[in-house]
Amino acid sequence: MAYKALYRTYRPNSFEEVAGQSHIVQTLKHAIEQNKIAHAYLFCGPRGTGKTSIAKIFAKTINCESKDNRPCTKCDNCKAVQEGNHPDIIEIDAASNNGVEEVRNLIEKVKYAPIKGKYKIYIIDEVHMMSTGAFNALLKTIEEPPEHVIFILATTEPHKVLPTIISRCQRFDFTKVSKEEIVERIKFILDKENINCDEEVIETIAQLSDGGLRDALSILDQCIAYAQNNIKIKHINEIYGITTIQEKLTLFDYIFNKNAKLLLEKVNQLCEKGIDIKRLTFDLIEILKESIIYDYTKDSSLLHSLSDENVKVFIENRTTQERFQMIHVLMETYDKYRTAANINSYFEVCMLQLLDTSNSVNNTVHTNIVEVSSKIASIEKNNVSRETFEQQTELDISDNSYEFKYDESQTVNDKANYEVNNELLEKKVKALDNEFILGLLAGANKPEKSSDMASFKKISELMMDFKLAKYASLLKKCSIVGSGKNYIVVSVDNQALANEINELDIKNEFHDFIFELMQKNKKIFAISKEQQNIVIQEFKERMLAGTLPDPIQIETIENNKIEEKDKTQEEIVLDLFGKENIIVTEE
Repeated sequence: MAYKALYRTYRPNSFEEVAGQSHIVQTLKHAIEQNKIAHAYLFCGPRGTGKTSIAKIFAKTINCESKDNRPCTKCDNCKAVQEGNHPDIIEIDAASNNGVEEVRNLIEKVKYAPIKGKYKIYIIDEVHMMSTGAFNALLKTIEEPPEHVIFILATTEPHKVLPTIISRCQRFDFTKVSKEEIVERIKFILDKENINCDEEVIETIAQLSDGGLRDALSILDQCIAYAQNNIKIKHINEIYGITTIQEKLTLFDYIFNKNAKLLLEKVNQLCEKGIDIKRLTFDLIEILKESIIYDYTKDSSLLHSLSDENVKVFIENRTTQERFQMIHVLMETYDKYRTAANINSYFEVCMLQLLDTSNSVNNTVHTNIVEVSSKIASIEKNNVSRETFEQQTELDISDNSYEFKYDESQTVNDKANYEVNNELLEKKVKALDNEFILGLLAGANKPEKSSDMASFKKISELMMDFKLAKYASLLKKCSIVGSGKNYIVVSVDNQALANEINELDIKNEFHDFIFELMQKNKKIFAISKEQQNIVIQEFKERMLAGTLPDPIQIETIENNKIEEKDKTQEEIVLDLFGKENIIVTEE
């Protein structure tokens, strides 16, 4: 006898053996008991959730010769259904029989009485595959079939079925089988088959099946074929290209520690092993999600991927906001896999993006806590009252300001771009003098800063202007540190970018952009985040000691700008996008 797959061998033979779908089972049992059987049913829901199985059980029950309202499994009708050769239960695959002609042949046979049972039952699977013409041909028959005929339509995509068909059927929506029920069913089958299997394997199979019991049994079948009678977690990892929890945590460890070299090496290693990248991305999202859930609940029973010990180490010194940002990047990447020519490259870029996302929020929060604590300690030490301290300066340093970040939807095109960016970071460019910046901050005040922050919110509107988009893109990456009457001090990620912004002061177009944004003339002074941290700390220490430099007065003069000659169209394009991104070809 030929081998029979597990999902066929252990297909339920009665309503009591069905896993999940209790609401549907209960409704159909009551309908049979009360003899309120409809002429047409629509079973819809995800694959492998029991639509066809319940349809067969229903057909077997109503044709059973016993009067117990349940299949006896002993009468001729039950045996015939069990063997799949009952003449009155007709299964039709609408994927291959979806034309008008096939439906007309079906309608011709409908009028004939059942040969063996009480009802003639047509189970039409994947009914959404039928053509509009076929649906219309079936419409009248489904609405008013002969008394001895019952239609059971099954589909995974009910939205593709004509509303006129749906309205003539009793609709039953199947849900995904719960993880607990799948685990229970797998254990039952393993016991019957006398197969040893690790608990972790069963949990993994239940997770991979995504609520489809048929999928779960197919996976189990494959694991048995590979590992025989003793299934270990390594076997399923090898078959389905699944990474271990430790490998996933290692990836996060490299990300949190900003170790790009080891991160890329690990990613390449996983890709060479043939790991399912989509699955890995989903698993990374799950780990982050579980860590956030634990943050809010402190309930380890809600964890599936992480252990109690792992989650405590994972969330240490990591803010919830940071992890939400990482989830956002991973979800956007996962969505782009559908159209990606090379999924591995997309994943690699995603990991590089996470390097920028990690630690930024956490460091800011940590710095603020330290600064506030230091401020309070200094006040108490010098016997300075809080009111006096606040009057001495209107500069709100502790305020985290309105921060403009890189658009999270943007991705690095390739690894080469990332390496170029690293070269820029390492480039030693001359920064603005700390003493000069201290003088600017000494003359800054909170009302100006609040006004400038409100103006900066309009930057995205200027991104649509062809000439100003370049400058809008640069300032969108800035956060305001302090503002004076005629100037703004901003911080950016690295010194190279700060230097680029500072050099723009000689350009007329940049001044036009600032005036358009602020509705007044203001000079922009840019510093790196590293320099910002140093200057802010020094500002606070010298303010408490009373050794701050005198405020610097900045004058804006209209005619002090260098005149620029009119640019050609080619020059404008090169200026906007950069020579490295433009390839000029001769016709």
